[in-house]
Amino acid sequence: MIEDKNQQLTSISQLGEFGLIDHLTKNFGITQPSTLKGIGDDAAVLDFKDKKVVVSTDMLVEGVHFDLAYMPLKHLGYKAVVSNVSDICAMNAKATQITVSIAVSNRFPLEALEELFEGITLAANEYKVDVIGGDTTSSQKGLILSITAIGEADEAELTYRNGAKSTDLLVVTGDLGAAYMGLQVLEREKQVFLVNPNSQPDLDAYTYLIERQLKPEARKDVRTLLHALEIKPTSMIDISDGLSSEIIHLCKQSKVGCNLYEDKLPLDPQFINVCEEFDIDSTTVAINGGEDYELLFTIAMEDFDKIKGNPNFSIIGHMTQESEGIHLVTRANTKISLKARGWNPIAE
Repeated sequence: MIEDKNQQLTSISQLGEFGLIDHLTKNFGITQPSTLKGIGDDAAVLDFKDKKVVVSTDMLVEGVHFDLAYMPLKHLGYKAVVSNVSDICAMNAKATQITVSIAVSNRFPLEALEELFEGITLAANEYKVDVIGGDTTSSQKGLILSITAIGEADEAELTYRNGAKSTDLLVVTGDLGAAYMGLQVLEREKQVFLVNPNSQPDLDAYTYLIERQLKPEARKDVRTLLHALEIKPTSMIDISDGLSSEIIHLCKQSKVGCNLYEDKLPLDPQFINVCEEFDIDSTTVAINGGEDYELLFTIAMEDFDKIKGNPNFSIIGHMTQESEGIHLVTRANTKISLKARGWNPIAE
């Protein structure tokens, strides 16, 4: 498709705030029975009857959390919804509504926001969440996107970070590290492009990794899978800041230790190949990478037979007494103290 370089772009100021909100939100419908009133009043109205309500919020800032040099706005909108829905999934709950707030500078025309909201709409439809409100404001520079997710669960289903026992097994969904390596590939191609703007990257060998970075999915299926297996996790967290950080969160909240086994980490073959190409240790990336949006949880030892051999889950370790500490057990059977090397707001 040949891009029309002369297309007329619409200044947001032409619409005004309320005109902009009407324009961007006209495609949002209501599908959840708990949504009594969505966009269009001073507040949304929800009715969860006898369910418990869970709420989570995330803010994404241009230049800190995303780079528009390689992150298409449609993908950004989709990913922003996914990262919030993932937090609801990590409570063993079902996401039902989201609010969307944006701050934009005048370098963004209306068409750019349409693209962003196309991604948000796509994710809202995919995860069956209603968009029920938000806010728009101006920004001095760049784009800021904040999404709040709301979900529901029966009290008996809710899973917190603090329920792990010292005899529990540690389980993870999917595979690890791919999103981080996808980011490394995109960063490398950006540097090549800056040197030679005419270069066309061949990214066929990196498709899975790039998709994990640009279009991740939240594990909304896990709640159903565990329910079918008659397993109630004792604790749970999503992997957004890196496996090691999340394990440490679970251990601190639950007052337990942990042995994580290097040879049990689930790694995709494409991920392993690209780690070798970049000369990066695959284990280091797998435990520190972040943005995988998989779920990490603990289960009672007696549930082992229900979950062993299930392709959706990998048992990667077991919890211990708090006094034993938090360790990675290497392939050579050496114990290394696990450190949180995920995203640090102070270091950024």
